[in-house]
Amino acid sequence: MPQSQQSHRKDEHVSLAEKYFHGEQANAFDQVRIRHDALPETAVADVDLATTVGQWHWDSPLYIEAMTGGSQRTGEINARLGRIAVACGLPIATGSQSVAIKDPQVAPTFATMRDHNPNGLIFGNLGAGHPLSAAQTAIAMLQADALELHLNVVQEIVMPEGDRDFHWLTNISDLVQALTVPVIVKEVGFGISRPTMQQLYAAGVRYLDLGGHGGTNFVDIENRRRANRDMAYLHDFGLTTVESLLGVQNRPDDLTVLAAGGVRQPLDILKALMLGADAVGMAGTVLHALLHHTDDEVIAMLTDWQSQLKRLFALVGVTRVDQFKSSRIQDKILLSPELVNYKQSIKD
Repeated sequence: MPQSQQSHRKDEHVSLAEKYFHGEQANAFDQVRIRHDALPETAVADVDLATTVGQWHWDSPLYIEAMTGGSQRTGEINARLGRIAVACGLPIATGSQSVAIKDPQVAPTFATMRDHNPNGLIFGNLGAGHPLSAAQTAIAMLQADALELHLNVVQEIVMPEGDRDFHWLTNISDLVQALTVPVIVKEVGFGISRPTMQQLYAAGVRYLDLGGHGGTNFVDIENRRRANRDMAYLHDFGLTTVESLLGVQNRPDDLTVLAAGGVRQPLDILKALMLGADAVGMAGTVLHALLHHTDDEVIAMLTDWQSQLKRLFALVGVTRVDQFKSSRIQDKILLSPELVNYKQSIKD
C-alpha cells in the first residue's frame, strides 16, 4: 500500500500519542473522592456489570474508544483491537475514517476491525462536517452499528493542514435524521459543555461522548507537527471529563452519555459512573498496553479491570449500574473546592 501524506499522518498520530502518554499523571479524576461507608451491605458475587446503554445491552459499562486506521501499521493495530474487543466482550470504535473517504485504497485498514470482530458492536467515526454520502460509506465500510461524529475544533486549529470552517450543527442534525444507525457525537479530548449538550440535544442527538481533557492530548500531538511548535499554550485548553460530566448532570432522560478521556485505572471508571456516565471508554491506556504487550496480555489486563470493577461496585454498595443514579450513591461523591466552584457556575 503506497504511503500517502494522510496515511503518514495516521502513523505520526500513533507514535506521538505514545510519546506523550503518561499513564500515571494526575488529572481531574484525582479531584473526586468517594466517601467510605464501612457497611456497604453487599457481596461481590451479587454484582452484575451488565447494563443498558441507549438501545443496546452491554456486558459491562466499558468500551474501547476510537484510536486509529488509515495506514498499513494502523490497520494491523485495528485487527488486534478487533480481536481484543471480542475476547473481552467490549464495544469498540474505530479511528476517523476521513482518510478512507479521500482514499478508498486504505478502507481495508478500518475494515480489518470488523474482519476480526464479525459479530461485535463497532462504531464508525467521521468528522462532523462530512456529508451524508460519506457517512453512509463509513458505515458500510465497517458494517458499523453506529457512527461517531467527532468534534475536534481545537485539534484542527493546531493541525498545520487542519480545517478552518466549523459550521457543523445543521449537518449533524441532518445526519441524525437521515442515517439508519444511531449517531454518537463525540469530542476528541476537550470536553462538552452544558450549552453544547443542549444545542446537540435540540438538533436530535441522543448519544453524546464527552471526550474530556485528561487523556490523549491532540494539542501536544499536532503542535509537535508544526514547524515552530508555537501553539503549546493550548496544552491545558478545554474541559476535563469530570467537568463535562458535572455539566451534563440533570440532562434529559433519553440522552445517553458516554465518558472518555483520562481513564487510567478501574477507580476512574467507578468515579465516572458515579458522576452520571452511562458507560466509560478507554483509548490511550489500551493503545499503550497494545504497543508494549501481546494481545493475550492486553486481554488479561482488561479482564482484570472488569473483575476489579465488580469489587469496586461492592465497595460503594452497588450491585447494578442503574443504582448509580440513586441519591444514596450520589451523596458519596466528594468534590475538590475547584470542582465545587465549577459546578456552582454551571447555568441552564
